[in-house]
Amino acid sequence: MFSLPLQQPVAIFLLVLVMILLTPVLLRRLGIPHIVGMILAGIAVGPYGLHILDRDASFEIFGQVGILYLMFLAGVEIDMVNLRRNWRTGVVFGLLSFLLPAISGIIVTRWVLGMSWLTSGLIASMLGSHTLISYPIVARFGLTNLRSSVIAVCGTIVAVLLSLILLAQVVTIKAGGSAAAGSMLALFAWLAVYAVVIWITLTYATRWFFRNFSDRVTQYIFILAEVLLASLLAQIIGLESILGAFYAGLVLNRFIPSRSGLMTRIEFVGNAIFIPYFLIGVGMLMNVKVIFSGYEVMKIAVIVTATALAAKWAAAWMAQRRTGGTAHERQLIFGLTSGKAAATIAATIIGYRYGIISEDVMNGAVIMILLCCSVASVCTERAAKTLRMNIAEEEMQKEGGLSKAVRARQLVAVSNPLTADGLMRTALLMRHPANVYPVTALFIKSNDDATSAAMGRAALKEVSRSAAGVDVKVDEVERYDVNIVAGLTNVLKERSCTEIVMGLHRRTNIVDSFYGAMTENLLQSTNKMLIMSRCFVPVNTLRRIVTVVPAKAEFETGFSLWVTRLAMLAEQIGGHINFIAYSDTIRYIRGVLSMLDVNLITRYVTMNNWDDFITASADVNEEDLFAVIGSRKTAISYNSDLETLPTYLNRYYSRHNLLIIFPEQFGPGAVLPTPIDTLATNIVSSPAVWRWRDWFRRISPGKRK
Repeated sequence: MFSLPLQQPVAIFLLVLVMILLTPVLLRRLGIPHIVGMILAGIAVGPYGLHILDRDASFEIFGQVGILYLMFLAGVEIDMVNLRRNWRTGVVFGLLSFLLPAISGIIVTRWVLGMSWLTSGLIASMLGSHTLISYPIVARFGLTNLRSSVIAVCGTIVAVLLSLILLAQVVTIKAGGSAAAGSMLALFAWLAVYAVVIWITLTYATRWFFRNFSDRVTQYIFILAEVLLASLLAQIIGLESILGAFYAGLVLNRFIPSRSGLMTRIEFVGNAIFIPYFLIGVGMLMNVKVIFSGYEVMKIAVIVTATALAAKWAAAWMAQRRTGGTAHERQLIFGLTSGKAAATIAATIIGYRYGIISEDVMNGAVIMILLCCSVASVCTERAAKTLRMNIAEEEMQKEGGLSKAVRARQLVAVSNPLTADGLMRTALLMRHPANVYPVTALFIKSNDDATSAAMGRAALKEVSRSAAGVDVKVDEVERYDVNIVAGLTNVLKERSCTEIVMGLHRRTNIVDSFYGAMTENLLQSTNKMLIMSRCFVPVNTLRRIVTVVPAKAEFETGFSLWVTRLAMLAEQIGGHINFIAYSDTIRYIRGVLSMLDVNLITRYVTMNNWDDFITASADVNEEDLFAVIGSRKTAISYNSDLETLPTYLNRYYSRHNLLIIFPEQFGPGAVLPTPIDTLATNIVSSPAVWRWRDWFRRISPGKRK
């Protein structure tokens, strides 16, 4: 019934799953990275190994989707604020990462190996490009937002784009006898049109879709379809599809927070199926028997591989010296940019098909791909481990408001399953990633109404599903108490919670107050932080956060905690946050943000009186989240202007997304955060544009400023 190579779909898929399951486990004991293990497994079972499997259509499809998925993850996981800050560095590094290997490749192949100019140009294209084959290692260690990772990812796109342009020119010369400058200009024109059309289309389509469809499976399918569409259109205009997948990741980045169920599903499917399929498929392409086919093959392989690795290391060294990074950051950049797969394989196949390279050169390129992938995986894993340990030690040494945020215990009060999911998502996005404490989900019933009880239980199940999507534990509590305020305050004390997250009261009649009687009683019953949310749209589709802060807010006990909460939320939804506050308070807000490991684009609007707030808040629109910091009546930061705030919000912001925060007040242990110099460089400001004349001058350690 069974014959080799396997033909039965179930048997093929089963064998692939077994390899995905067992390969990392078996090779971990030998210290071999699982990425290399997947490639070795593909070699073993492929046509050039034991020939248990053929590289059939399933490997073609899943493998192609796998490399697209890998590039999409690189784009969607990257910190956009970090990218804006380091994109010039990344572009310059990308130019070096292409030019150094390409020029070195031409010199070596032309004058050492004695090959033709066309062959040298094609090999230069192969050496100049690289694939982020070791990116899953960086993602596993949580280093995707590290400066060196961002530079490497940005540089990859530049290097791949230039390599593909060089490859196209080599093929054009081979086919037509001369280069075509017009086709290159047309490609750049199409690239500009493509970038604008994809950005506008994907942005508006995703925002509309997420606001109208909340089903988790539907959202995932929609995102995957957008990625494939962007990849297909890139291929149609003459670019490589991996560039389209990466660009789609950048566009969709702000709609997919890192701490969301959608991101968890995207990472899970990619790391479990598509990316391993791609790695196994790469291994199945490699014929290790060519190693023993002759001296010429090994000679070509050794020289070309050494040239590629040395040039990539030189580019990483220059980037590290320019940015002042550590040796481990240089090793991480080198590890990410030394792997070769997608573009290199394409160039090899095209070159052999057009007769530009010989069979010996093609076999040497196969050996180079295997060696470069192995070196990339080993270097990346070693550097990532060390950097992760260093970062962990730094985080353990941090104190003050940050440690309080890490130890915080959130209480989410729910009653309606329709709004429960939004409340829990807001709480999770405001949560510090190092916080390991569970979230308490509370439903309080004060009567025997069966309908409200059923709705409350359904709401508890809904918030538990939301938290499970990001691996956060939820303690479900259904409590019977004399009233809602008593139930909230009792659970708050029993569970040692630091804050309450609940929905903003909605007025039911003309005499009803803005906050509602229950909220006003709750503010009098507890001094803990109270966060009230009213979002008409999903939080991840908002553009920015606009925050108004009363005078002397920095003297309250919970000042650092609410600043941290808003900073975490802003980072997850795009990094844009505006503070409307008095000058003294702005200094302390800067001080708290400087202690946090977040990347934000901040804007500060100084108030001198309450009329300035009215003017500054006029540009808040329905795409923003308007956050208002309140104050209890006997608190330090309370003033008579806050009495008119509910009326103002109800009159002019009834259709806006609101977040009302009453910080913890009157509590013991209040520590005033350290302010920073208001004239100092903004902690999120972008670096100055690098001047070309300064680039090589600054590489030298003795000349660095």
